[in-house]
Amino acid sequence: MSWKRRHALRMFLRSSLWPIPLACMVAAVGVAHLTLWIDRRTEWTLNVSADSARTVGATLAGSLLAFIVYIFTFLLVAVQLASAQFSPRIIARVFKDSYTKAALAVFVFTYAYSLVWLSRLEEPVGMVSGILCGYGTLACLALFLLLIDRLGKELRPVRIMTAVAAEGRKVIRDIYPRKLAEAELKHAQAESPPLGTPSRVLPHTGDPGVVLAFHDVGLQHLARQADGVIELIPQVGDFVSIDEPLFRVYEFGRTIPDEQLRQLVACGSERTLEQDPMFAFRIIVDIASKALSPAINDPTTAVLALDQIHHLLREVGSRQLDDGREYDAAGKLRLVYRTPDWEDFVQIAVTEIRQFGRESIQVNRRLRAMLENLSETLPPDRGALLRQELSLLHRSAERFFTEPEDRALAEVGDSQGVGGAPGSSWRVP
Repeated sequence: MSWKRRHALRMFLRSSLWPIPLACMVAAVGVAHLTLWIDRRTEWTLNVSADSARTVGATLAGSLLAFIVYIFTFLLVAVQLASAQFSPRIIARVFKDSYTKAALAVFVFTYAYSLVWLSRLEEPVGMVSGILCGYGTLACLALFLLLIDRLGKELRPVRIMTAVAAEGRKVIRDIYPRKLAEAELKHAQAESPPLGTPSRVLPHTGDPGVVLAFHDVGLQHLARQADGVIELIPQVGDFVSIDEPLFRVYEFGRTIPDEQLRQLVACGSERTLEQDPMFAFRIIVDIASKALSPAINDPTTAVLALDQIHHLLREVGSRQLDDGREYDAAGKLRLVYRTPDWEDFVQIAVTEIRQFGRESIQVNRRLRAMLENLSETLPPDRGALLRQELSLLHRSAERFFTEPEDRALAEVGDSQGVGGAPGSSWRVP
C-alpha cells in the first residue's frame, strides 16, 4: 500500500465516527454466542424466570437505544453550535473526539449484545450472559453520565482553543525541532547552487483539493535514486486545482515515475493540523474574529484566544524556521518545499484581531501586552516585525478612541485585557 493510501486510510479512521461502533456491533454478536455457550456448558443459572429477565432486558435495551440517540443528537447540536458560534474549521474535531467514539462503541456493543441475548433467552436463565447484560448496561449508564459532564466542558470556547493550541504546539515542535539558539551554534549548511532549469514540471491530477501533508523521507529517497532534486511547489495548506504545477523535478540520473511522486503527496477537501502549524492559528483567530463580530460582541473570548496565540507565537519565535531544504548524508540538496516564515505567523496571528477588535479597549490592551512581551523576550531578529505591529496598534487606537482617557487606557498593555496588575504584561504566559 502506498504512503498516500495509508495516509488516507489513517485520516478516514481518525475522522469517521462509525467504523469502531460497527466493529463493536459485530463483536457483540460473537461475544453473546460465546457467553451463551459458556452457560450451557457450565449450567450456571440465575434465580429468575425467563419472563422477568426478558422484561428487564427489554427495558435496558430501550435505555441503551436512548443513549445512542442522545449521542447523535448531541453531535448535530455540536456541529450547529461550532459553525454558528465558533468556527466551521472545528466541525471535524467533533467527530474526532476519542471519548465520544469510545462511549458510542460501548453503547452499541451492549445494545447489540442485549438484542442477541433476548432473542436466545430461555429457561433457565444463564448466569454469565445475564450478568454481562445487566452490569454492562449499568456501565453504560455510568459512562453516559461521564459523557454529559465531558461534553458540557469541552464545548466551551476556552477548552476548544486550548486543545487546538496544544495540537498546534506539537506540530510546531515536530516541524521546527531546533531552537533558534541551537541553530545559530550549528555549522551553517553549505551553500547550494541554484537549481537552474527543471527537467520537467509535474502537474496535479485527480480531484482539486488542499495539500494536507507530504512524505519528506520518501521524496528524498526518490531524489537520491535519481541523483537529483525534487521541489514541491505548493505549501501545505494551499489549494491545488487540476493541472496546476505540483512538482519541479531536477533529474541528473534516472527518471522518477510520475505516479511515484504523486503518491507521496496527500490532498483533501479540508486543511488539517498534521503538517500545517498555520492552521492552528487560523482556527483560533477565526474564533476570536467571530467573537468580535457585532452579532456576538464577546471581546473576552478574543482575549482568551490571544492567550493561546501568545504562547504559540512564543513557540514559533524561539525556533529555527527552516527554509524548506533537505539534504542527504553527503550534504547534497535533495528536497525543496515552501514553509511559512516569521512574518506569515505574525500576520495571521495579529492582523485580523487588530482590525476586528480596534474599538475594544480590552482587545487592544491584551494585544499590546502580547506584542510588548514577545518583542522583549524573543531573539532580537524577531523584534522588528513585532514593533511594527505595535506601531499599527498605536495608530489604530489614536484613530478609534476619541476620548483621551480611553486612548490612555488602550496604550497600556494588560495580560488580562482589563484588570491585570501593573507590569503583568511582562510575565511569560
